[in-house]
Amino acid sequence: MLLAFIEAAKRKAPTPMDVYDAAAWSAITPLSEASIELGNQTVDFPDFTGGKWMKRKNDFAVSDEY
Repeated sequence: MLLAFIEAAKRKAPTPMDVYDAAAWSAITPLSEASIELGNQTVDFPDFTGGKWMKRKNDFAVSDEY
């Protein structure tokens, strides 16, 4: 997915995910590590969109190729 994102950005083409989704995917490992360090406690997941995710268009896994 990261390679597809980079290649699309190089071509100035639509990316397979937006920057907010990329940030969320990238946060999973460090948040998991923090949870383990805290004895497997739940850790808050950051809202990278500042609440805008509730109103944005859902275009996940939507492609113009099909």
